[in-house]
Amino acid sequence: QSACDGIKETAEEIGCEYKIIEPVNGVPEALETLADDGYNLIFSLEYDFDALIKGVGGSEAIASQYPDTTFVVFNDNPNKDESGEQIHKNVISVLFDVHEASYLAGYLSVQINENMDKLFDGSYRLTPLDTARGIGFIGGTNSNGILVYSYGFIEGINQAAQEYGTKYDYYAKYDAGFTDSALGSTVAGTFFDEGANVVFADAGVVGDGITAKAKEVGKIAIQTDANLDTQQPGHVLTSVLKITGVPVKVITKSYADGKIAEMERLQTYNLASGATGITDLAEMGKHVKDAATWEEIKEKVQKISDQIAGGEIKVTNKQLNEEFDPAKCPNVVIKTN
Repeated sequence: QSACDGIKETAEEIGCEYKIIEPVNGVPEALETLADDGYNLIFSLEYDFDALIKGVGGSEAIASQYPDTTFVVFNDNPNKDESGEQIHKNVISVLFDVHEASYLAGYLSVQINENMDKLFDGSYRLTPLDTARGIGFIGGTNSNGILVYSYGFIEGINQAAQEYGTKYDYYAKYDAGFTDSALGSTVAGTFFDEGANVVFADAGVVGDGITAKAKEVGKIAIQTDANLDTQQPGHVLTSVLKITGVPVKVITKSYADGKIAEMERLQTYNLASGATGITDLAEMGKHVKDAATWEEIKEKVQKISDQIAGGEIKVTNKQLNEEFDPAKCPNVVIKTN
């Protein structure tokens, strides 16, 4: 939605023609149709890169078939060979430093869990600390674009857990898809039953079921991409933001200015770009009972954010194929569904 809004706004500003489609017969056909129709710049928000980059079924790579068309893909960097060299000059990969934002969300999750008695009244039904310490993650696909959130989230959980001298169980499911909200509710319910008090939703519409379940059972969820903190007020802790409209605007304007050939083929948008981060926590702040403790937690999160920005804390970036080492997170016990 953010990408669509971004292109609409940019089109009005610079006067270009645009078309938005949802693939009904597969991503390759959609890309080819747009290229055949003469669209010079094509953004693909799909997690399907093989036909574009490598070609499938004996067909030439779509990027090679349309050398005068610039294709932009998100959340991964598939446009490289085994040696790491660029394959196509007309493909731009866009990454967001969501691993860093996810780290903040993980750190925040432990902070609110460890201070639950101060923060939350009896309307919440959080699992007591003397019973269990658990946090969950539900992703749409087992891909770099999803794992990048989970690994950063785990590392943030570990950081805070070390501060409190505790251990957390981490419940994860990476193949929930993006469309079945009922499945999200079911899986989240299972994680909540096992002792998780916070479940991170990174699965499109599936997340709607996760947040609904959090409200139903008196627990807490984290949302993704847009600011969805008001989706279930008081039960969405924060949203890890990935504002795709930011690079859409930047790249489209660069094309219109005739400068797209000068752009890096791999672009990364960090916290400072405004394209990623976590929300300002204002909505959740309306529902906590101890404002002083809440402000202390926010200050701790800001300090961690500053340390990440300053390079003191290094977060694993799976989008760049950096390997995640569970041994470096000894305060988190990973339990993958």
